[in-house]
Amino acid sequence: MEANPHVAFDLLKKAHPPETASAIFTEKVLHKPLHLRPTSPDPNRQDARAHRRLQRLRKKEKAKRRQKPKPLSAKEKRITGIYEISKESQKYDIYVPLYRMWLDYIWEILGMVKGKQAWVTAQAAGAKLASADFHGAKLMVVRSKCVSTVGLRGIVVRDTKFTFQIINAKNELKTIPKTHTIFRFQIPQPDGVDKILDSEKISDISEDEMGPNTLIFELHGSSFEHRAIDRATKKFKQRNMTEL
Repeated sequence: MEANPHVAFDLLKKAHPPETASAIFTEKVLHKPLHLRPTSPDPNRQDARAHRRLQRLRKKEKAKRRQKPKPLSAKEKRITGIYEISKESQKYDIYVPLYRMWLDYIWEILGMVKGKQAWVTAQAAGAKLASADFHGAKLMVVRSKCVSTVGLRGIVVRDTKFTFQIINAKNELKTIPKTHTIFRFQIPQPDGVDKILDSEKISDISEDEMGPNTLIFELHGSSFEHRAIDRATKKFKQRNMTEL
């Protein structure tokens, strides 16, 4: 050891006796195995790393697809005008087929079948009509605190929580508040409606021309201030109409 001095041995001699320092130096320094890393990377290890990275990317992409899209805020809806009806779409004839579809829909709800007399009472049909969707219905304002809206009639193109938007025969879009307003709508019998629906002037049909046994209902807007999607699952209770 003296012929080949080593800095590690000199440090060990300062901390341990000569015999202990020599044993530690021989075991820990001279005979310590030296692991050399190959100059070229292991191909198997590289493939495994790429495979793990690919798995992570696929898992991340799959989780991203499962995420629900973030709903638009009220400000974004106003900016995009997603619920606005363009001038080109404000034409009465465009929504006449929607009215025909609504009649089929309301007949099915009330159990009215063509060729069969159906007995519909206000008490039995009230709950069904209260939860029905009125997009496509023909409404007329019969009473309102806003006098200028009385007499307006048309097809409902939008049913919001507090308003009805209707398109009339003059291709005018009118927004009518539900509060303190009473609407009237008619449901003709399926047997006598073919002639009415085939008429080119469906907007000019009066109440007398709707046919016999036509059902006439009045809708109190103040008690109807719910969105169509909310009414479908809401249970309505009978209560006194204080504003009458």
